[in-house]
Amino acid sequence: MDDTKWMSEALRLARLGEGLTRPNPPVGAVIVKQGRMIGRGYHRKAGGPHAEVYALRQAGSRAKDATLYVTLEPCCTFGRTPPCTEAIIQAGIKKVVVAVSDPNPAHARKGFIQLRRAGIEVVVGVCEGEARELLAPFASAMIRKRPYVTLKLAESLDGRIADSTGRSKWISGPAARSIVQGLRRQVDAVMVGAGTVLKDNPSLLPRPSKGRMPFRVIVDAAGKVPANRRIFLDASASQTMLVTTKRCPIRRQADYAARGAKVLVLPAGGRGVSLPVLLKSLYRLGVLHVLCEGGSELAASLIRANLVDELVLFVAPVIIGGDGLGAIGGRGWKLAGAPRLKIVETRMIGGDVMIRAKSLCLPD
Repeated sequence: MDDTKWMSEALRLARLGEGLTRPNPPVGAVIVKQGRMIGRGYHRKAGGPHAEVYALRQAGSRAKDATLYVTLEPCCTFGRTPPCTEAIIQAGIKKVVVAVSDPNPAHARKGFIQLRRAGIEVVVGVCEGEARELLAPFASAMIRKRPYVTLKLAESLDGRIADSTGRSKWISGPAARSIVQGLRRQVDAVMVGAGTVLKDNPSLLPRPSKGRMPFRVIVDAAGKVPANRRIFLDASASQTMLVTTKRCPIRRQADYAARGAKVLVLPAGGRGVSLPVLLKSLYRLGVLHVLCEGGSELAASLIRANLVDELVLFVAPVIIGGDGLGAIGGRGWKLAGAPRLKIVETRMIGGDVMIRAKSLCLPD
């Protein structure tokens, strides 16, 4: 029972680092001695101290014979910082309780071996499910070499994301929109299609940012978006990434670059950008988690390519009908071959219903 209590605190701390640590995972750590917490910490940014180091520094000499709770297997190799296993051994920690082993096949369980060789008791699997949920983007990067993709949609009861004029503000209520701001703070990139930028002229930045600065990725195969949109003109233009193909005029590419945006010219896939190549490119930039906020064509293309890991759907108590824009575009699927997901959560958010569903094609 105490192990669950302290690991839950370590997980709470780890979440404070979400959206700040790319390309590293968010990790939390707690040190406990005689039933009292004597040290705690979380990983705050890549290149900075790991969670275990913050906790050990706070505990100081009291760490001898104490128990360390950490959400991820301690690192055992030199990277931008020294291995945490050495710091744990030198501090005299008696027992290490870990939620999950490192999903990186090159490092998995090697930290446990080092700790056990030093005579430290190691327990693995406390709050494992919750930790795996938190670390799913990091696991995706380590195993599949691409970011974890969350698709967010806000729709009416009859499945529309905009009316016949293209107006979509606001289908969902303020409480749901607040949740979306929280999602933006958790991810490394917020992605939309060209149509969303043309219709809504969004900033795509989390409000408030709380120190987060995700990439803003616009998928625009033909360079339709003019360089006078908000995402090219605000103080965060350098975080804007315009992803296109050779169909985009060179002059338009130069206009984007002149605003400070990054321009990625990638191979075409069907009528648009090759999305598997795009995700691989984002992975190489250290992006672990992408939040796609539409529109309907981009959502359909991601689903068809089996690239959506999680769907977050806000259903508002409104009916649009008629020629309203459907949430998922493209040519659709026959029922027998339609993508099926597993619903993992439903709850009321203000006056809206939030549904979270996971892909059934995720690796174990």
